[in-house]
Amino acid sequence: MSFKRLDPEDFLISADSITAGAWTGNVPTLTAIYTSSVQENGASGTYYLDIYQTSSILPSAEVQYSITFGDSQGSGSALFDSGIDGKSPTSTVFGQWQNIVLGDENNSFVFGGVTPVTQSFYALSVNRSRYKGNLLPGTMDLRLSDGTDTIRLTDNSNDVITQTFNEAGRVFQIVSGSNGSAIGSAATPTGAVANGMTISGSYGLFLPDVGAIILNDSALQLGTSDGGISLTTNNTSNNNSKNPAKLFDFISSSQFFTLNSQENITSDYVFVRARNSEFNYSDNPSFISGSTGEVLYTQFINAPQSFVTSVGLYNDANELLAVAKLSKPLKKDFTKEALIRVKLDF
Repeated sequence: MSFKRLDPEDFLISADSITAGAWTGNVPTLTAIYTSSVQENGASGTYYLDIYQTSSILPSAEVQYSITFGDSQGSGSALFDSGIDGKSPTSTVFGQWQNIVLGDENNSFVFGGVTPVTQSFYALSVNRSRYKGNLLPGTMDLRLSDGTDTIRLTDNSNDVITQTFNEAGRVFQIVSGSNGSAIGSAATPTGAVANGMTISGSYGLFLPDVGAIILNDSALQLGTSDGGISLTTNNTSNNNSKNPAKLFDFISSSQFFTLNSQENITSDYVFVRARNSEFNYSDNPSFISGSTGEVLYTQFINAPQSFVTSVGLYNDANELLAVAKLSKPLKKDFTKEALIRVKLDF
């Protein structure tokens, strides 16, 4: 074994971005989605609904994303206690996402610069196993249909110059369009009047760093003439109206949801150089006489050769940190120089 200290120029750090489909099997588009009636009718069904790429009873079924509904007033689900108004599963969901996205229970959700009168939304949370780093902006294509009309939603990542951040990381507005850009005059709802106030703004928020999509319930309910689809949620009632299942119906009617994931891999390249005069002699004890210390094989005195099989990387404390194995032994003698590139991914 021979040692050589590496120089600073022998190190290079590089970052690469790897993209893949967000769904099972690296598929970018879901054209068929399923739910579990057991989960929907169970205790967790009051809070969220899991979406699968195939029938939930099949061994190959995997959760792709989950749908939940939140309302600041607790509407859309039964109260925990009839004597305490506004406290229900939907208010709990609202508070959870309020902490994740806004970081403050006193802040309101703002969509496209507008704060809706009714603070309610749908949240689509992509299963964590579906992506390693984050969702890839510009690849979202979610289509909602009521059976007659369809709206096509994407994020506006290609239309913004300066990125916006909040507690959840990067924030993009959801607009009508494709491939990260708004299309035509229907990019955002035109507005409607509720309780004497105009509600409008974007269709929601795209949060790639936490793998979530927040859909503005007020914008979806505007109706087709105002850029919505008249999504009826019954979110003003205090009963378990299963709002997540209603959004599922609008997604399954279109059967089209495209999304990609992104992973940034940092690589540390180490260039190990063996010059012509280095690493030519073997340190194997069988080459040396134990009694005299002489080389047993005279041909290795004037014309030595060795075979490099691995490279070990050590720190200053002589601790082995990493080992790189060559695919086959590399012959080395005084007539040859070698350059071995070691790649460490992390």
